[in-house]
Order: sequence, then structure tokens, then C-alpha cells
Amino acid sequence: MNEKRRWVPAVAALLLVACTSPAPDTGAIPLPGSDRDAHGCIPSAGYAWCARTQQCERPWELAEAEGFPAGQASFERHCEQDPEHEAMPRQ
Repeated sequence: MNEKRRWVPAVAALLLVACTSPAPDTGAIPLPGSDRDAHGCIPSAGYAWCARTQQCERPWELAEAEGFPAGQASFERHCEQDPEHEAMPRQ
């Protein structure tokens, strides 16, 4: 009986050690959607700033809505601020 009691603390210590896990490394990989550019747009979600609409846009969605060819160059040309017209947000 005395020998069984000697093993109880050792087994309990092993169980406690086995049940603990190391702290997660939160600095290694950013959370999805946590990246923001200077305008607050989330590039990892496909958003980019459009000066013409004064808001974050998904280029392919804006291309479809406004009728210009999809692509980064077309998006950039479309979103350049037109100095003759006031910026009008898309509804």
C-alpha cells in the first residue's frame, strides 16, 4: 500500500504537465483582415483605395459596376481623382 502512495504524486505531476500547452505565438502570423493601408482598406480582403469614389473598393466589383475592363491598370486609371469634378461616392 505504501508503494502505491509513492507513485500518486509522480502520476499527478505527469498529468498536470501533459495537460498544459505553450502560449500561442501571436506575432508570427497576422490575423486575416488585420492588415490595413493608409486609408483603412484591407488589402488581404481585396480592397484598395479609390480616390474617385473616396472609399475602399474591390477592383473587380467596381469594374463590373462601372463598366470598365477588370485589371489593376484599369482600376488605377478609373480611380485617379478627376480635378474638374468633385469626388462622388458610389452608392
